[in-house]
Amino acid sequence: MADTYANSVVYMSSDHAGFDLKVEIAEYLRSQGKQVVDLGCHNKERVDYPDFVQPVADKVLEETVGPKNVGIVVCGSGIGISIAANKIKGIRCALCHDHYTSVMTRKHNDANVLALGGRTTGIEIAKDIVDVFLTTAFEGNQHAVRVAKIHQLEV
Repeated sequence: MADTYANSVVYMSSDHAGFDLKVEIAEYLRSQGKQVVDLGCHNKERVDYPDFVQPVADKVLEETVGPKNVGIVVCGSGIGISIAANKIKGIRCALCHDHYTSVMTRKHNDANVLALGGRTTGIEIAKDIVDVFLTTAFEGNQHAVRVAKIHQLEV
């Protein structure tokens, strides 16, 4: 299946602990000509990451004409914000730490939101993770059956 996020609008959010990495990734993507929308937070004042997941999820799940929307969310470790994102029906958020996890979540899970850890992931690795996430296609086939089963678990 040839569905990637290479030409998608990238919706981003973070908490205070993920703020710096979010800003760096947004600048990196914009320098490549990608459209990025920052949905908060907008400074390093302490905030709660669950408050910044819903706006990204809403945009990712919005019907579009053309490429699908995609989200990137960042907190200190990436764990909390990914858990929060996965509570939202229709979101498949993957916390990725390296090239391999980014490839596999797109190929096998058709993830539509990428989570990163601002305190755990260096900028160069994060750039690679994002590049791979945005350009790797979902393989479909038996993986499509599994993704459908994931959606059946949603309440």
